[in-house]
Amino acid sequence: MTSGEPAPGPVPPNLRANAFVGLADDYVRYRLPYPEPMVAAILDEARIPAAGARAIDLACGTGRVAVAIASRFVEILAVDLEPEMVEAGRQDADRRGISNIRWSTGRAEDFAAPAGAFHLVTAGEAFHRLDRPRIAALVYRWLAPGGAFVTLGSQNFLEGEAPWRRVVAEVVRTFVGEPARRLGAPNAPLAEEIADEEATIRAAGFAPLVSREFGAAHEWRLPELLGNLRSTSFLSRAALGDRHQAFEAALTTALLAYDPSGRYAETVRFGYTVARRPEVSPGADE
Repeated sequence: MTSGEPAPGPVPPNLRANAFVGLADDYVRYRLPYPEPMVAAILDEARIPAAGARAIDLACGTGRVAVAIASRFVEILAVDLEPEMVEAGRQDADRRGISNIRWSTGRAEDFAAPAGAFHLVTAGEAFHRLDRPRIAALVYRWLAPGGAFVTLGSQNFLEGEAPWRRVVAEVVRTFVGEPARRLGAPNAPLAEEIADEEATIRAAGFAPLVSREFGAAHEWRLPELLGNLRSTSFLSRAALGDRHQAFEAALTTALLAYDPSGRYAETVRFGYTVARRPEVSPGADE
């Protein structure tokens, strides 16, 4: 979710540390959960032990990952820079009767955890916002041998196969141009961005490493779609300021002109990359 600003030079507004201030309510209400089959596949591929497993959820936001996997762990440490997001996650976990998540506020890059004590570390919709080499090195140290580091994401809402997504993209670009998608590097095709992420993780010593994709059918109602866009770092009320009402009015007009039903179906693309800390460290005697 949120992080500090390790990259030199100007940081795009949507990647700054305060980009998610005031978004917690919309984030909890309108962000889609990760598909259950994908979460199950992650836990299976991560080889979580049957008992005693511990995890860290970095840049946890409102806990979309931590809450989804909580039943498989005795303890999850969840950290995010934005206090409102952490509090919203804590409240959501309480409503669900989940008591094994330990919430804290701070930069992922500054998080302190015992070495070799965790079976899984996750970063959902967040690795692109972080100092990736530093995070990969920290995660390697925190994981027990054989433990897994998993980054999760979903399609950029300016993309997608549904024709109505082009309507959304046109209105968004009119108001905010082409938002930056990763810290410290220019936007690139998705395949290139995934390859760059994988290279950073491999450089920290992880192997093997695999990226997978999942699709989930979803039909948006117009108010839900607008709320989902408000939960992003560059189309929130705070980000758009006095242009926010104009943006939502323009998008509403454009979408209703495309399909007056106010219902917009698509297959939402999700994905994850799972990397494993080797059972034997490179260079160690076998």
